[in-house]
Amino acid sequence: MSQPQPEPIDPARLPELARAVIAADHFPYLATIDGDQPRVRPVSPVRTDGFTVYVANLRMYHKTAEIAANPNVELCYLDDKHDQVRITGVAEVVTERPVLQEIWDANPLLRQYLGSLENPALIVYRIRPQQVRFMREWALNYHDVPLS
Repeated sequence: MSQPQPEPIDPARLPELARAVIAADHFPYLATIDGDQPRVRPVSPVRTDGFTVYVANLRMYHKTAEIAANPNVELCYLDDKHDQVRITGVAEVVTERPVLQEIWDANPLLRQYLGSLENPALIVYRIRPQQVRFMREWALNYHDVPLS
């Protein structure tokens, strides 16, 4: 059986292709470091602006300590065709009240579960991309996606 051949990719379409994968995957995987041990778990982003991704978290979760110790993270998105996008970035705590309010207002599940934006258990991370890569299924190589 021969290996499938991926269709060629127009480099100008890379941002569009990457955004389509991100839109298709509602539960990407977030990788962090726990000491010298990688940890990965599905997350549900609460906002995406281009390739900047916002993830809500509860302070009691272990990833809070992992990100505080090492904010270098990676998100991996996979669509139903097995195309993938990897966003390598730095997680930072969102402190800007207008941004938090917009996220709060747009996410009924947050409101139902936490009751108030002032709930001390809530923490929202902004993952600022340093590198975005796209790969088609069977291509076996990544394409760097322009960040701007």
